[in-house]
Amino acid sequence: MYAKLFILIFGISIKITTFAVRIINVRLKINIMYWTLELASKLEDAPWPATKEELIDYAIRSGCPLEVLENLQEIEDEGDVYDSIEDIWPDYPSKEDFLFNEDEY
Repeated sequence: MYAKLFILIFGISIKITTFAVRIINVRLKINIMYWTLELASKLEDAPWPATKEELIDYAIRSGCPLEVLENLQEIEDEGDVYDSIEDIWPDYPSKEDFLFNEDEY
């Protein structure tokens, strides 16, 4: 005896059992941390080095966007101290990535 549910995903109707719905609900609760240059730039003035809790506190006090807070909360808390945004987002571009030669100007 399965309760059947129809879900519309990208215009396709799918028949799912109650068990499958529970699995989908569990998977949908998993949040994926994503960073953009704009979001990461909100942490440039953070008090580095800092722990996860200190960064969250800074983000709240400085009025960072909700996405920054969500990303910080997604960090696995092992009591680590982060020295810069590169420790949180390894792909954060550095000045060398922009290929700007200051000596030319």
